[in-house]
Parts: sequence; C-alpha cells; structure tokens
Amino acid sequence: MFSSDVPPISLGSWPTPVEPVARCAQALGLGPEDLWIKRDDVTGLGGGGNKIRKLQHTCAQALAVGATTLITTGAPQSNHARLTAAAAARLGLRCVLVLGGAEPESVQGNLVLDALAGAEIVWAGGDTASAVDAAVQAVADSGGVPFVIPFGGTSAVAAQGYVDCAREIEQQLPGVDRVVVALGSGGTMAGLVAHLGVDRVVGVDVGAVADPVSTVAGLVDEMPGSTVRAEDLQIVRNQVGQGYSTLTEASAGAIRCLARTEGIFLDPTYTGRAFAGLIQLVKDKAITAGSRTVFLHTGGLPGLFGHPELSTLR
Repeated sequence: MFSSDVPPISLGSWPTPVEPVARCAQALGLGPEDLWIKRDDVTGLGGGGNKIRKLQHTCAQALAVGATTLITTGAPQSNHARLTAAAAARLGLRCVLVLGGAEPESVQGNLVLDALAGAEIVWAGGDTASAVDAAVQAVADSGGVPFVIPFGGTSAVAAQGYVDCAREIEQQLPGVDRVVVALGSGGTMAGLVAHLGVDRVVGVDVGAVADPVSTVAGLVDEMPGSTVRAEDLQIVRNQVGQGYSTLTEASAGAIRCLARTEGIFLDPTYTGRAFAGLIQLVKDKAITAGSRTVFLHTGGLPGLFGHPELSTLR
C-alpha cells in the first residue's frame, strides 16, 4: 500500500516551537533551562497534534493512488480520527471513521469535531479487531476509491514524520539529551528513535497496544537505514493504570502541574500519562539537573472534554 518514493504533502505549520518551561522545571527540582516542550500540539490543522506529521505522508500516498475516501479506525475519542477528518476536509476527500464500541448517548470531545469536519462515523459495535476490520471492509466495499489508514495513523512510512520532527528538535535545541514522548500506536517514538537513537528517546506506554516494545522495534526496523534491538528501547510501562481509557491519579497530577505552572494543557490519555512518566523519572533520578530534556507535546486537548471526570480536578 505504501511507497517511500512518494514525497509528503504539507498539512501543518512548521517548525513547531520549542519552549523552556522554567517554572515547571523548578517545581520538579530541575534548573530553569533543564526542561523544554516541543509544541506539536500547535501544528495548525484541525486543533493540532502529532498525527498531522504522519498524515502528511499517508495522505500523500492516498492522493498518489487516486483515493476518493479516507478510512481509519480508533477509539471514540481518537485524536488521529479527528485529524484524519480535518485532513480529508482540507484535501476534498470523503472521510469515514470506524470507531470501536457502540454510539454513546451524548457526543463530546473529539466526536464533536469529527462531525464538524464532515466525517461519517461508523460504530463497529465491538472493540475487537475482527469487529473493526469487518466494519472497515464493509465501508471499503461501498464504492469509490478507498484508502485505509492504519490505527493511530501508524506505519513505517508515516513514522518518517517524526524523523522530520527529530531534525527540527536538533536544530532548535542543539545538544538535547533526551526526548520524552507518549507511546500509543508507536509511530511517533519510532520516528524519533530512527533519527536520535535509543539513548535519547524515552517512550511512556499509554496502553494502546498489547506489546509496545515489539511494536516500536518493528516499525524502526522497517524504516530506511534504521535498525534497533527491542531490549535497548527506553520504554516506561508504569503509567497505564487500569487501562487506556481511564484517568490515572498520576496523569491527573501531571495535567494539574503543567497547567498551573505554565498554562499548558495536557490530555488524560496520552500527554498526561507521558508527563506523569517524566515526573517519575525525575523522582527516580533518571532525569537530573544539568541535562536538557524535551517533552514532546503531541496534542489531544479536545480529549479533555470527553472525560467528564476531569471536572473533579482541583
């Protein structure tokens, strides 16, 4: 389906900023220039987020084969689904989102924006891979020229978008020691590792895939000129809590911390967990004063409004 020979299209505003978060750093016991944030939450299209870098590659593939419909899958509050809908609107393509489970009683968060962008939503009726795959196949067989984008927008070709991001970070902050990022479907971390190496990238598992280590290693190995040993990857596995869609106490604390020191908002599923992992790494002395750490903000703000339990945060 994918060819690495097709150049990406531009769907966002680049480069995204890299900013110091000095008040937050000091609250964590670090120096004012020890902690920075890469603002991939302000990529421009559809409310922003990391999926845009991937969609620049996958949508280029779709256009190259004459696709008329983009089809993708995700959870009800999928940021990837929202941004696929926005990309399709920008490109004049039909968009069908196949979402796991049953249609909720009320429409909140990303679901509101999916509909605003004109996406058609198909509820798979179950969360199993077979239920979702069957629904995708039915949509693909319904006419036009379909192009199916994988769960999370992740493939080895799409991960090249985060090779681009890694290069930006190096240009903006030479000598960066590490980048901490949420690990969902794996493509964002894979692209960073492919360019920066395993020693400078830490992924925080959010529970989106059963085996995040093999997932990331497999993606890196499929990328041109890249290879990695799975056991060398730096992946934090202690932030999943009761499951992907649940709000953990640590994530809630991380959201509160960055909001109250810097006025920057995180989401409960991805960036909240990732920043909670960073906080724990500081507590464990794996991140110390005097080194430069970049937290990659992958977006997801609309997801805040799909979690009513966040209204209890004080």
